[in-house]
Amino acid sequence: MLLQPPAFAGDLEGVRVGQVLAIASKPDLTLAIALAEEAGAARVWYGLGRRLPGPLRLFVIRGNSRLEPILHEVVPSWGAGFALPGSRTIVVRADAGDPWRILRHELAHLALHDAVRTRVPLWFDEGYAAVAAGEWDRLEELSLNLTVARGEIPGFFELDRALRSNASSARAGYALAASAVALLARRHPDRSLAPLLDRLASGEGFDAAVLATTGSPLGRFELEWQRDVRRRYGLVVWLMAGGFWAVMALVVVFAAWYRRRRDRPRRKALDEGWIVEPAAEEEARLDEAGPAP
Repeated sequence: MLLQPPAFAGDLEGVRVGQVLAIASKPDLTLAIALAEEAGAARVWYGLGRRLPGPLRLFVIRGNSRLEPILHEVVPSWGAGFALPGSRTIVVRADAGDPWRILRHELAHLALHDAVRTRVPLWFDEGYAAVAAGEWDRLEELSLNLTVARGEIPGFFELDRALRSNASSARAGYALAASAVALLARRHPDRSLAPLLDRLASGEGFDAAVLATTGSPLGRFELEWQRDVRRRYGLVVWLMAGGFWAVMALVVVFAAWYRRRRDRPRRKALDEGWIVEPAAEEEARLDEAGPAP
């Protein structure tokens, strides 16, 4: 997630680890130092090759309430990490999931912005970070998304809005954005995203780079991507991925409710005037009758 530059919060401590300044409260400082060591290492990024991150600040915090004093703006409660390329700052919430995974995602944002020299749409920015960080489980989630299974795939404009919406919409939005970036790579003859990123790194506009590497204008690629998602994650895939059992569970629950409702008048009639013999009297009557022949 990308935001504006933060200010330094007064109760946080900073420790420099190489070119990374780790900033956290005392209980989280050890974690922040370990994350800073990871953040400062060179790594190979998808389509970009091996890159050093360079100097950056790494905040490690807990609680959504701690974000606004640092970032100076309202952020979604579900936000787990934030990248600010202009100030070379990353914020990781240690209480919002795996901090190492969050860090990889935000580092991917910085790597992309360090490499490209032109503006890219939000869906591409977030989709690249998800793919480059190896978050392939996001694509698996699409197979269980009923909205996607029904074929209701947003356009790129609506996808950008979903990425800043509620947690459920954003989770699906990140997965859809990752699928769009993956398709951009598959559409090139080399099945690689590197040619597109090379053009963006040279300063070529995003729309022109998409046309040159996929053969489709961005508007047509959008339609092709929507068709691809429907084909890959349609209703049949949803049923095979677990939707069938969800439907069966609902059928069982409905059948039990319907039967109880249907039998309610009969149960009420049976309950009226129903007399149950006390257990002691019943035993005495059985003793008098003697054993069965």
